[in-house]
Amino acid sequence: MIYLDSAATSLYKPETVPAAMVQALQQMTSPGRGTHESAMAAAECCYQCRERLAKLFHVPGPENVVFTMNATHGLNIAIHSLIHRGSRVLISGYEHNAVTRPLHAYGAEPVIISAPLFAPEQFLREAERLIGTVDAVISTHASNVFGYILPVEQLAELCRRYRKPLILDASQSAGVLEVDFTALGAEFIAMPGHKGLMGPQGTGVLLCKNDTTPLLYGGSGSESRSQTMPDFLPDRLEAGTHNVTGIAGLSAGVKYILEQGCGAIRQRELRLMERFAEQLQDCGELQLFLSSKKELQCGVLSLLPRDMDCNAFAEAMGAENVAVRAGLHCAPLAHQTAGTIGTGTVRFSFSPFNTAAQVEKAAAICKKILKKN
Repeated sequence: MIYLDSAATSLYKPETVPAAMVQALQQMTSPGRGTHESAMAAAECCYQCRERLAKLFHVPGPENVVFTMNATHGLNIAIHSLIHRGSRVLISGYEHNAVTRPLHAYGAEPVIISAPLFAPEQFLREAERLIGTVDAVISTHASNVFGYILPVEQLAELCRRYRKPLILDASQSAGVLEVDFTALGAEFIAMPGHKGLMGPQGTGVLLCKNDTTPLLYGGSGSESRSQTMPDFLPDRLEAGTHNVTGIAGLSAGVKYILEQGCGAIRQRELRLMERFAEQLQDCGELQLFLSSKKELQCGVLSLLPRDMDCNAFAEAMGAENVAVRAGLHCAPLAHQTAGTIGTGTVRFSFSPFNTAAQVEKAAAICKKILKKN
């Protein structure tokens, strides 16, 4: 199979990831729940993973690294901590349902930064016009639909100037783009473990700056006499037994990224995407959502067949053993912004483990399917 759906979940991973998971499954139990060898091995594994994540994302200390189930879990904690009924929240026009649905559930009022694809200057002008009227700001770093890299560094500077708390969704950027928690000054940055960080499903990370409000309550392995959650991180947000097997795999994935470097990974993915797009540039049956500026797009490319349903196209690709995703990608707001809400798109997303031969074959299959239609 040619797997071009890494924006959903990374299938190809370093060999060290499953190896670390097997070792954890066989040798580790629960951190903070004993001083015996298996519990201490688990505690060391979790701490090492926090240290690696803190290094990768320039976090003040490993205690500011909280493990979650996924990015959605982390975003819900962040929103629960900062947003209340009636809050006005500035968001980009490319947010995932992991942001918009919690805002709806909390009765917050989203204020959308309306700007077209790959237009960062217009995005920032609109953000500055609106930021004084809101209580907080939430933005994705890169669109999961179009790969559009938003100008989050400049947005973060606006947040600091206007003293507005920032929540960043790094679901498509973590492990691929540089994400500097300290420089951004965000209150929270949420990310999954199973995408660019190359860990397994069921893992996620929330980088936390200061005050937090627990979303879950229960045992933390510390302060057990108290009936309130501990007042210190990460224990305050980590109720219940850790996913040690998943954390071990995540730690191995992060180690790989630290060794390779985000810049090298990004360049590899960009080359693959550009090679794929070049094969389709003369294909009039397709609209490609491709920026002319490399700095504005990560390795995610959406296509729109002009005379074929997106889901039918993706099914035809699957029948040819090419894995892609079609539809709204859990981000209807992004499609409203880009004008594709009525059709959705077919998304191709690339991994550093893909090969040039794979993407060329996938492009040839695209052309074959369109000719048959």
